[in-house]
Amino acid sequence: MKGEVELRQLSDWSDFVRGRCLRELLDQRRSGEPPSRIVTSPDKQHLLFLWNQPACQARVVAFQRLGLDGGDLERTWKPPQPPVVELLFLESLGTTVSWVLVIIWEQGRTEVWRFVPTAGWHLLQSLELCHGARARIVSICGFGDQLVWCEERPPLDAQPSPERRAFQYCICVRGIQVGEQGVQLSPLRVVLHNSPVYRVLAKPSGVFLVPTPATFPGIAKFVLIWRPEMADIIIAAPHGLCVSTKASHAGSEVDFKKLVLSYVGLLASMEYLGVHSCALSSCGELLLIMQTGTVEGVQPNGVWRPVFDFAGSILSSGEQVQIKVFGNILACLLKETLYLIDLNSRELIEKKILNTKGVHFLDSPIIEEVQLLAENGIYTLDFSDIDQGCQPEPSLVQMVFEEACKYYQRRSLSSSQLTVEKLKKGGMFQAPVALSSILCHSLDPKGKKLRALPEPYTKLLGTMQLELQNYENLEFLKSCVVQASESEVESYGEALVEQELSRLLHLDLNRENLTYLNVIFTAFPGAFWKAIQNHLQLQENGDGVLVARATPDIWKKVLGGAAPNPSKQEEGPPNGVFPFFELVCLSLLQFKPKWLPPFVELSQQYLGVSWTYKSKEGPEVGVPLYKRALAILPRCARCPVADGEMEIELLLCSQRPKAILQAMDLLIQYGRWQRVMETAEKFSLLSPLLNKEIFINLLGEFSQHRALDPYLDKLWELCPADISASDVLSIIQQNVASAELNPFPFPQDGSSQLTIALLKPLLYRLAQSQTSQNEIFGHVLQGSSFPPPPPPRHQQSLPKADSQEDLTFFQNQT
Repeated sequence: MKGEVELRQLSDWSDFVRGRCLRELLDQRRSGEPPSRIVTSPDKQHLLFLWNQPACQARVVAFQRLGLDGGDLERTWKPPQPPVVELLFLESLGTTVSWVLVIIWEQGRTEVWRFVPTAGWHLLQSLELCHGARARIVSICGFGDQLVWCEERPPLDAQPSPERRAFQYCICVRGIQVGEQGVQLSPLRVVLHNSPVYRVLAKPSGVFLVPTPATFPGIAKFVLIWRPEMADIIIAAPHGLCVSTKASHAGSEVDFKKLVLSYVGLLASMEYLGVHSCALSSCGELLLIMQTGTVEGVQPNGVWRPVFDFAGSILSSGEQVQIKVFGNILACLLKETLYLIDLNSRELIEKKILNTKGVHFLDSPIIEEVQLLAENGIYTLDFSDIDQGCQPEPSLVQMVFEEACKYYQRRSLSSSQLTVEKLKKGGMFQAPVALSSILCHSLDPKGKKLRALPEPYTKLLGTMQLELQNYENLEFLKSCVVQASESEVESYGEALVEQELSRLLHLDLNRENLTYLNVIFTAFPGAFWKAIQNHLQLQENGDGVLVARATPDIWKKVLGGAAPNPSKQEEGPPNGVFPFFELVCLSLLQFKPKWLPPFVELSQQYLGVSWTYKSKEGPEVGVPLYKRALAILPRCARCPVADGEMEIELLLCSQRPKAILQAMDLLIQYGRWQRVMETAEKFSLLSPLLNKEIFINLLGEFSQHRALDPYLDKLWELCPADISASDVLSIIQQNVASAELNPFPFPQDGSSQLTIALLKPLLYRLAQSQTSQNEIFGHVLQGSSFPPPPPPRHQQSLPKADSQEDLTFFQNQT
């Protein structure tokens, strides 16, 4: 590294009114208990210390900087007094000093102190937050103009069971307004009752409830997130339970036991969290340091992500670990070692061993920089000496080399494993090196492009400029989705899916990209449908017919790729990954079901004209598109299938004889006889063979029941010309009910027995057809004989002479 993070001293206590006393106080406490809390005021003019350990008496001491008139604050409480839980700074509107100090005791007593520049500190008002005398505040934080705390409410039983003691807490909230004249409290409201003990931390995005070492172990496996704006409580666990939301209506309590009742079975399989320390970032993310030495991040929407691992360092419960977040940097003070971690790249910036003991992070309501307090003053972290080259390389660059390793490994004939380190140092492959250099140059902040781009890469950068701009826009949109509120996620999600789908359509849809496409469809089904409709340009024309104006490249992406095995349709695709065509069909089925059969028909038409037989670019041979669309029907819970209507439409749109006959069998099975006849009239025109199959099937149905009697005229019109009366009688004989079932010679009322009267029009029609055929054949027989007689023979005469001279010549010769 070409630079290091330096500690720059901000104060040596000489700029404080009682600087010598402050130095002596720290020296006196060096061998004893360290302060429980060190915090600065919002205006950075006051420094407050809190000692709250059981071994020493509770004490709050405030020091002010030079230039301020007024006395310091020093309060001490002897053991009968309950310990102080927290020091908070709240906003004070309409006053000279825009903040007040709030000191909160364990039993709920609260003192509000205000600093007046000319008079010093004075007590503004004393309050009682809790209602019951037995109540005890465990943890408290400020949430805007409200106070949120975890309160213990012991039961009236003298010796409650351990299980009952574990759930004797509740999460309370109370509004507080500080004005010129005093403080006003709103009524107390319980958000969650029958709860285990939690530590509360708040950001504008929500309130995090973090398990403590005192939390019941069987429950300390997840984090709760209360979001008042969304009126819900989220259960978030790292590996087991992902996110579950229960509505919490304003003014009503939520029972913790009922909240987790649906997930009791999952709790047994989930691991104990073992949270050691926690802090909040500026973007509202909760950072947890586990006892295993790992750092986890929890988003306000309940999504977990790994941040860092301290190389397997096991942290004991008594070991002090301090953490502070400044911007995108996590500062962790473990023993005497300072770790600086980049939250974006999740890489270690620097590991610095401090020479001074007794170093503490300085808490501030407004975090502008990471400040540390030592015996000889206040220090801040100075990043100005760090060169851009020693910053951790962007994660995108690391991904470039990882993908290059996969690419070259697949094409390598060597058995040795190719790693990122070998790829960077070997110098054999220039493509990832060039791409990483371009990315490093392009991703530098504007005006800080300290990395000079090599000359050969300049032209390549111009070629890639549009792609890089699209990538930056996409990454910015992703960050907006992560930080967006619930109401904004939908609009951001639609734009994100639109860009991601556009990007994937320009790539090879291999297994990895197809899996990612399935994830997008599952996470954003509505946005996926809108993006598909846009890219395929699906719309109805003026006649209500579905048309698609997609480009040939888009069609090839949709219809290409491997199709599922038709013999395993019920088992689903391998590993739950659907091909692109199936995803489009699922989206249509969910949002526009009536468009699915026309879309399959359009796909078949494009497939027929675009790909030749056994084309390498086309879809795999063997599974027709209509069968692939049929395979997804049982998997869609919202499928609007009434009596198999969607299945029938997909079979008919295929235009295949077997599928048409199968659709007609379903219509017959459902007893939709009018639709049966309409389908028969429409598809009998496709081919004489199909017409004959349809007529034979319907004639068999006519022989068994009387449901087709109202449509006999239409049925007789379907009779093929090459079928005879004997053929008709043979078909009827094969399908008519046995005489043993109905021994009566005449049909009874309501009987389905076939009568000659019903069959008479068809037989008469066949007789007329046979007569007309015989007449045509008779005319042929009564015509001229065949073959025709030979023409009569005529005696051949010599040709006449042309002139008298020719005749005289012949006479003379004789």
